[in-house]
Amino acid sequence: MEGDGAEGVVFPLSADGRRSTSALGRAVVADALRAVDPVGAVGAEQETNWRSGYLIHFRRLVEAGLPSKAAALSVARDGLGSLHARMRARGPDGTETGLDGVLSAPALASFATLSVPGSGQREAELSLPYRGEQLRGDALVRLLETWVSGGVIEPSCAEAVREVAAHPEWLRLPGQTVIALGAGAEVGPLEVLLRWGVRVAAVDLPSPPVWERLLRMARQGAGELLVPVNREAPAAPHPDASDEAIARWAGLNLVSEIPGAAQWLAGLDGPLVLGNYVYADGGANVAVCAAADALTVRLQAARGDVALAFLATPTDVFAVPSDAVAHSARAYAARSRTAKLAGRPLRAVSRGRLLRRAYVPGASPGISDTLVPQQGPNYAMAKRLQRWRATLAREAGTTVSLNVAPPTRTRSVTKNRTLAAAYAGAHRFGAEVFEPATTRTLMAALLVHDLQATRPAHAHPWQDEAYAAAHGGLWRIAYAPRSALGLAALLGYAATRH
Repeated sequence: MEGDGAEGVVFPLSADGRRSTSALGRAVVADALRAVDPVGAVGAEQETNWRSGYLIHFRRLVEAGLPSKAAALSVARDGLGSLHARMRARGPDGTETGLDGVLSAPALASFATLSVPGSGQREAELSLPYRGEQLRGDALVRLLETWVSGGVIEPSCAEAVREVAAHPEWLRLPGQTVIALGAGAEVGPLEVLLRWGVRVAAVDLPSPPVWERLLRMARQGAGELLVPVNREAPAAPHPDASDEAIARWAGLNLVSEIPGAAQWLAGLDGPLVLGNYVYADGGANVAVCAAADALTVRLQAARGDVALAFLATPTDVFAVPSDAVAHSARAYAARSRTAKLAGRPLRAVSRGRLLRRAYVPGASPGISDTLVPQQGPNYAMAKRLQRWRATLAREAGTTVSLNVAPPTRTRSVTKNRTLAAAYAGAHRFGAEVFEPATTRTLMAALLVHDLQATRPAHAHPWQDEAYAAAHGGLWRIAYAPRSALGLAALLGYAATRH
């Protein structure tokens, strides 16, 4: 449940006077399903324990869209429509409107732009940090081949990275401005893009420690960081001010300042790439992602040169190609004798919940259900909103970069002891967990590829989502990931103790 005193994007009031995140989640999922899966819609509406029961309903959102492209578009369109109709925008005086009210609302704050140039030497070739080394050229190609053969990334991911490595001139993204919403995100591309000489407009909360870190990245990089500074600040810094002074007045709160953010971004030189890397804990994650989506709609209405970029989480539900299903089947058949002997009693005791095979043999596409209960329904909803927006934007002809990122040891993951332990034990089941520096560079390279090369056209949105996925092996391991999560955590606890 979200509190009632916030300004900006908030959850709607329920009949009992509370702002319930669970009520919002049930309603949006039901609305998304209603036209293509009415039984599933009723199931979502009647779910009595949303916090633990949401898993099956988010899986149905994917399954309901598989029969046709039209069905997938229906789920995305109705889901986002429901979110915009239900979420509220609360003004300074406490009055509330629908979320779409911010699409035309006047800006209450105005922002100037400070340009912070980098003084570092530009990285002129693709180099991937990996296990203490910087891999480039043939060494990078060999790593990509190892990842593909091990099922860590999709073959199309390796192809895309190789193409970027062969075209180092792409790394600068000449003529484009990348907007990084959630610029300080641990696996966001900002630091890497600045090293490559890209112009980046940063959007993050007005927090001096955050901006001091971002400004250090900018000074050490070779690109240009565009910083929003409130024009109403009593002592707004000038371009020659110290970073400490700039950090005191930099930033904006996207949840409460969508019109001002849109006004600032609309005035930047383009073409623009609107990258959505925002994150918050709990229900605030849905609120900030809803705000980012409203900003997306408003900015696209203001100008016609806006591409979109997202990082999809690997801990979600995806349709995957038959090649991934076959790879998983081979891994299941090749289990060691010990694993086979241990698996039978574990499946019996758990009534089939532990160490289940990942897919029905021969499924095309297969369904990879990697939702993690500990991350909760708000995280699942926030990430699903981004996938829906990507689907609709791509259908409308917008350039979209949405790539599945690998499981990564970020602070938000490792602060959860169960998830941290599961990641520590994941390699026992064939999954690879990445360090943040590797993920940042890999996903930045895929972003460059999507903006500079021509992505293949696909017949169905699920194929767009599966293209160039760097899932860390979760799509191709022998077992359904959630059925191995508990055992991975137990092994991980043991490893971290010793």
